Amino acid sequence: MSLRTEYEFTLPRGYVDAAGSVHKKGVMRLATARDELEPLRHPTVSGPDDPRLTLMILARVVTKLGDVPMITVNEIEGLFAADLAFLQDFYGVINFGTQEEYEALLAAQAAAGPVVGERADTDGWTQAASTSGTASGAAGEEEEGADSDAAEPGPAVRTRVQEVPRSKN
Repeated sequence: MSLRTEYEFTLPRGYVDAAGSVHKKGVMRLATARDELEPLRHPTVSGPDDPRLTLMILARVVTKLGDVPMITVNEIEGLFAADLAFLQDFYGVINFGTQEEYEALLAAQAAAGPVVGERADTDGWTQAASTSGTASGAAGEEEEGADSDAAEPGPAVRTRVQEVPRSKN
């Protein structure tokens, strides 16, 4: 029997490097005790509740992110909030969760579909553009459509970082 120590992931939005390239696919390895303890010794980290601690740990365990040659705290800081939240969830599941929780996280990501602003099809429209209503027209036309738009429920929006529920087993 062998222990799996690396897990592939796909970021919801993707890391945008200095050249404008988007990197979505990556690899995260299991964390060691040193990965969690060493950043606590860093002079910029004030304690276990310091938000920089999360960034430093993720920079240690994310071993690949697209074609980015080296993952540092700077790259993790450059992630969109949705990607950071995903990596935090992913870290928790692969290090402390069960196989079922891992599969549930991947299934939830697959079921979520494209994020707002990502191309939904090949005609150049984005999901954000297709749900924002009329892009052109007089102000009066937009006000008339506002009542009918309000009657339809909008897309689900994540308002805070949420962890994947853990089983009681």
